[in-house]
Amino acid sequence: MVAEFPVEKTVRARRSVRTYEERPLSKEDKEKITSYIAALSNPFSIKVSIGLLEKKSAANGEKLGTYGVIKGAGDYLGAAVTEGELSLEALGYSLEKLILYAAALGLGTCWLGGTFNRSGFSEAMGIKENELFPAISPIGYPLDKKRITDTLSRWIAKADKRKGWKELFYQDDFSHPLTETEAGDYAFPLEMLRLAPSAVNKQPWRVVKEKNNLHFYKTKAAEDTKTKIDIQRVDVGIATCHFHLAALEKKLPGEFKKLTKPGVQSPEQLQYVYSWIGEK
Repeated sequence: MVAEFPVEKTVRARRSVRTYEERPLSKEDKEKITSYIAALSNPFSIKVSIGLLEKKSAANGEKLGTYGVIKGAGDYLGAAVTEGELSLEALGYSLEKLILYAAALGLGTCWLGGTFNRSGFSEAMGIKENELFPAISPIGYPLDKKRITDTLSRWIAKADKRKGWKELFYQDDFSHPLTETEAGDYAFPLEMLRLAPSAVNKQPWRVVKEKNNLHFYKTKAAEDTKTKIDIQRVDVGIATCHFHLAALEKKLPGEFKKLTKPGVQSPEQLQYVYSWIGEK
């Protein structure tokens, strides 16, 4: 499960790329990505299907499209999972780990949850009836010259801004914000979590530290009316990936468990997801 790249350097280097050089992945990079996909795992032991797709991948010859949001990319990553408990969290974790690996290779990516031709990509992925298909990402070589739409998209999404610690992390209950000093060994994993990307940069995750245990929550949101998917569950999985890779890098012992009752009184607008149980 340990990452094959320096976590902080990679997390800080990763950015959403919307404009690419008009060339496919090299044979070497494609082999690296394919091998990494084959070895991917997540701490929930849930099978996530990830495909590396060429732009002309649809069985009917239809080009895979993103409605002009992405330009120049010839290859895409698609992620799907069978519907079930923690399935979307596992998908977010797995695809983000791959995206971070791609960033370490110097490749560009961009999480897309809605602005893509879902039918074409679903056909290329071979999506089954009981599978959820919430997101894709282009993957390729970033073009140095940015389009105006890139800057506009980042501004709309507030991509360069993140909530501060006092809005995201708490000590023992939701009345006491957690400081970096109080976080101790978990200051680094939590900071990496704070920097995780999310849909329109909502950062729907909240974490309560209770001794060596950290309880993960998410803000409640309505499902997407088209896909019936709560994309914020994917966002929590993305953030969990950042936290877990950083914890592993620092050799912090622990595991994720979904508790029957975490023992923390939470506000009505928050929903408990799971906990990191650290060793005493």
